[in-house]
Amino acid sequence: MVTGWGKVDGRTVFVYAHDFRIFGGSLGEAHAEKIHKVMDLALSAGAPLVALSDGAGARIQEGVTALAGYGGIFRRNVAASGVIPQISVMLGPCAGGATYSPALTDYVFMVRDISQMYITGPDVVQAVTGEKITHNELGGAEVHSSVSGASAFLYDTEEDCLADVRHLLSLLPSNNRQLPPPVRSDDPADRRNDALLDLVPADPNRSYDMRAVIEEIVDDGDLFEVHATWATNIICGLARLDGHVVGIVANQPASQAGVLDIHASEKAARFVQTCDSFSIPLVTLVDVPGFLPGGAQEHDGIIRHGAKLLYAYCAATVPRVQMILRKAYGGAYIVMDSRSIGADLSFAWPTNEIAVMGAEGAANVVFRREIAAADDPEAARAQRVKQYRKELMHPYYAAERGLVDDVIDPARTRSVLVEALAVLRAKHAPLPERKHGNPPF
Repeated sequence: MVTGWGKVDGRTVFVYAHDFRIFGGSLGEAHAEKIHKVMDLALSAGAPLVALSDGAGARIQEGVTALAGYGGIFRRNVAASGVIPQISVMLGPCAGGATYSPALTDYVFMVRDISQMYITGPDVVQAVTGEKITHNELGGAEVHSSVSGASAFLYDTEEDCLADVRHLLSLLPSNNRQLPPPVRSDDPADRRNDALLDLVPADPNRSYDMRAVIEEIVDDGDLFEVHATWATNIICGLARLDGHVVGIVANQPASQAGVLDIHASEKAARFVQTCDSFSIPLVTLVDVPGFLPGGAQEHDGIIRHGAKLLYAYCAATVPRVQMILRKAYGGAYIVMDSRSIGADLSFAWPTNEIAVMGAEGAANVVFRREIAAADDPEAARAQRVKQYRKELMHPYYAAERGLVDDVIDPARTRSVLVEALAVLRAKHAPLPERKHGNPPF
């Protein structure tokens, strides 16, 4: 076990690493004590902690003392949670109870064909269930980056992985008492975004890539996306606006029309909570048709999991700015950081449609009897759809009621966001007097 500290971009970072060459990197009592010491020191110093994992789990020869060592690591992971950034880099196997330490940290990095994480290995799985499965199929980097969501980042090489660990550290504060380090930006704060007029179709039923929209808005088009290959119907990532770090949550119309489902809700909730822990302002770009309907979603707990995102936004005290591009329907509109749940400022493009549901579905419900009784039901339906859209879904309906602060020119999106975040930079939101809330875990 190698432990110590160094500097990344001039800032102190604490590190511990397994050495697989010695007893397979397994952890015993003495090795756990070394980790405990460096974790305690990182917390005391208020500096990030990076764990380089490459070990075979607990040292069987030491029995329960090795297990107790892991318990001490987990307890310190929780104590440091939301206080200092904790990053786990998987550079080899990680099995059994050892996997819970990465799960308790803020970010997990994995490398294809090198990293594995699983509670029980392939041999045990086959002995218990009869299922034959390889190490990578069971808990490889692609599985955890695209299926389980346990890993936030996926790389082809260790060099690329470690380079992005350093890049992530440059976007995070050293601890929760500091702000993320700003940098000087050569990208003008008032740069117009005329390209957005071509990137986003006015037709709400046409798809587009929200990632291109984000890259057009942020400094130098640089988006550091988190969980890029998991729950792709929502985008979460860190970027800079006028040199200041922001967290961006955005629906992705190019994947499942940007609908919210269980995985998207969990992904965004975790990201919002992490940003709030480390004083990173939140920008939410909304183009959402609703929550994904279906028996499987309901039975697997879309209500409970969707509430995680709602809870995370409601509890967040950092500056929060909402930008509605096109659709914002039903409960999904509320959950995507609407003014009603505490967004500080809400802006909308002239193409926005904020409503309980789409005009066609709403007209079928509200005017069901009139349509059924009409001589030409299709013509009557079309007329009622047009009426509903004109009366309740026009771009200024929400603004007239104070639920949107301004309807803006899309080309001014970047400058409006920069100005809004500058106004909110000194925001202070007192917390209620309680031990802690009870989120819907």
